[in-house]
Amino acid sequence: MSPFFELSTDLLCIAGFDGNFKKINPAFCTLLGFSKQELLNKPINSFIHPEDQVLTEKHRDNIRKGKPLLNFENRYISKNGKIVWLSWTSMPVNNYKQVYAIAKNITHVKQHEAERNQLLSQVTKANQRLKQLNYTTAHDLRSPVNNLLAAFSMLETDHIKDQETLEFIEMLQIASQNLKQTLDQYVDQLQSEDILQVRKERINLNDVLSKVCESLNSLLKDARATITTNFDALDTVKFNQNYLESIFLNLITNSVKYAHPDRDPEIKLTTQFIDGKNQLVFSDNGQGFDSKRNQEKVFGLHQKFHDYEDSKGIGLYLVYNHMTNLGGHISVVSEVDRGTMFTLTFGD
Repeated sequence: MSPFFELSTDLLCIAGFDGNFKKINPAFCTLLGFSKQELLNKPINSFIHPEDQVLTEKHRDNIRKGKPLLNFENRYISKNGKIVWLSWTSMPVNNYKQVYAIAKNITHVKQHEAERNQLLSQVTKANQRLKQLNYTTAHDLRSPVNNLLAAFSMLETDHIKDQETLEFIEMLQIASQNLKQTLDQYVDQLQSEDILQVRKERINLNDVLSKVCESLNSLLKDARATITTNFDALDTVKFNQNYLESIFLNLITNSVKYAHPDRDPEIKLTTQFIDGKNQLVFSDNGQGFDSKRNQEKVFGLHQKFHDYEDSKGIGLYLVYNHMTNLGGHISVVSEVDRGTMFTLTFGD
């Protein structure tokens, strides 16, 4: 029992009904940055995010009444001020007035959720604008369309050389021109106002990677993952900061999640300049999949190639859309048991 308690990468603890830790494993100190004595000498609430303290205390009352706590999520604040999301399973032992609990670090999951929610919010706003545009278009096109229909209804095909018929043809031409002019105006409006505007800027690859790796520090350590880089060919790209962070986040977490069971994750990032295009090559030594067989659905929404319960098939979909929305391209080569390589080609 002791080696399991000491070596587990999950957070294991024994807490008292009085709201204090009685025993913790080293994973607590590693994740939160506090020493063992610091964690044991202060009430648990002092480490919990202020916005989650009231809700946590309510659930703690239920535990004191003998009710187990399952899949409860709250935020802790690490010693360096960073927010850490934990998912708890807690079992009370009334005879000893103690709680035996295990927590998993789900910070990276919450980051994915926030990213997805932001994307859905943007799409919703775009759909609302497109809806308004449809209403406006339907209204403003009535007159030219009615003129066109009137011209057709009055057209005498048997008397094509008749002056009146020629006048009708002229009306038809004018109506068609009006329709085309109106459509052109709305297409221009759609392109300039209703497409999501994403700002591009010159971004340092090392800076973005460092930021993402810092947020995934615990995940990478637990997985014993190593990341090597070679940005000699180019160390900056013109792209969107948030999009690039999302791309690195999704690709790195996928490499850890689908690591090969017989080896530690090794992730390599290199840049290259091929045929006038800036490229970033991201590769790992994970489980891989048959990319030739699944070429058409690799970047589709909800597409999964491994039987993992927490796989949602969203990560690569987001990566693909981030690249293509800014004029770039992404391709993949992967083989079962031999890892995966993504080539990201950036647009102008």
